[in-house]
Amino acid sequence: MRIVFLSTSVGPLGSGIGGGVELTLRTLAHGLSLRGHHVTVVAPRGSVIDRADADGPRLIEVDGELHVPSQTLARSAELVVPRNSVLVNMWQVVVQLVSSGHRDIVLNFAYDAHPFLHARECTVPTAHLVSMGSLSDEMDHAVLSAVRTSPRSVAMHSKAQADTFGAEISTATTIVSGGVNLDAYEFVAQPTDDLALVARISREKGIVDGFEVAERSGRRLRVFGVMEDEAVWNEAKALHPRAQVEHVGFLSTNELQSALGRCAALIMVHRWVEAFGNVAVEALACGVPVITYARGGPAEIVRDGVTGFVVPPDRPDEVAAAVAKIGSIDRGRCRAEALERFSAPAFAHRVEDWLRGQLA
Repeated sequence: MRIVFLSTSVGPLGSGIGGGVELTLRTLAHGLSLRGHHVTVVAPRGSVIDRADADGPRLIEVDGELHVPSQTLARSAELVVPRNSVLVNMWQVVVQLVSSGHRDIVLNFAYDAHPFLHARECTVPTAHLVSMGSLSDEMDHAVLSAVRTSPRSVAMHSKAQADTFGAEISTATTIVSGGVNLDAYEFVAQPTDDLALVARISREKGIVDGFEVAERSGRRLRVFGVMEDEAVWNEAKALHPRAQVEHVGFLSTNELQSALGRCAALIMVHRWVEAFGNVAVEALACGVPVITYARGGPAEIVRDGVTGFVVPPDRPDEVAAAVAKIGSIDRGRCRAEALERFSAPAFAHRVEDWLRGQLA
C-alpha cells in the first residue's frame, strides 16, 4: 500500500507536545515501511522522523499555526481553527498527494474534526486512528459522522477508550491496541529505588497524585515530560512539601529508556481515560513494573500481580501501598510480556489488516 500519514497538529513530531501519538506515528511509519508499504508523513514544520534507509518513510514538513490541544479545552468549547492553520495546510497537501493518483489510503492521526468532516475531499479512503478518549462534543460528532459514512474507518487503541464515545461509535470501532520498537529498550535487572512518572506536566496527568505517592512512599519520583502547565507543578509541590520529586524534562526515546529502565516502578496516576499508554509498554520492555489506576488503556496492559498492580482510580495511597510490594514482581516477566503482546511488528500487522479492510 501507498499510505499518507496526516500528523497531529499540536506540535512538530519529536517535540513531545503531541504525547503518545508521536511515538505511535513513528512506530507505525517504520513498521509499515518494513512490511513493504510506502509511507509519506505530512507533519508540521520542524518535525523529525528517523529514517533508517531509502525505503523508509518520507517526511513532508508544512508551515502553519499549531492548534490548541483538545484536552486543554472545555468539552462544549468549539475547536478553534487558527487563521493559518497547520492542520488545514497539511490536509491540503494530503489532498494534493492523493489527487496525483500515486497514493492508496490516508491514515489520520490528528485529534481534530477537520479531517473527519472533510474526508470526502480525498479520492482515496481516509482511515482515522484516534489517539484520545472522548473530550469534545464537536469531536464526538465528527467521529460519529465518520463511522456512519464509512463503517470501520475508525480505529482506537483500547476498548476503554472506545467506550468513552458511546455505544454506536464503540461497536463500529476497530481496536488495534499498540506497540513500540522493543529493540530500542534495554532490560535492566537491578534498578535503583526511584519511581518514574512519564507524562506532560498537566492536570489530567495526575501530577499532584504523583507528588503524594512520592511523599507517602519516601522514594524519589523522577518525572519525564514537557512542562506544559507550571502552575500545576507548583500546586503539587506546595501540597506535598516533603515529596522528593525531580522534573527531568522531555527525553528522546533512547535517553528515556535508559533512565526509565533504572527505576523500580512506573506509576500511572492519570485523571482522565488514557487511550492506551505507550509508556506502560516502554516500561515493561525495560523490565520495569507498572502501577496504574484502573482507568483507561493502561489497565488493559498491566496484568495485576504479574507485571505490576492495578489499583482503584484517584487513590494515591493505594499506589503507595503497591510500591511497597513492587519487589514481588519479576522484571524478566515484564520484559517477556512486552515482547509477547506489544512488539512494533505485531502492532503494524494489526494496523495493516485494518487498512486493507478499507480498500477491500
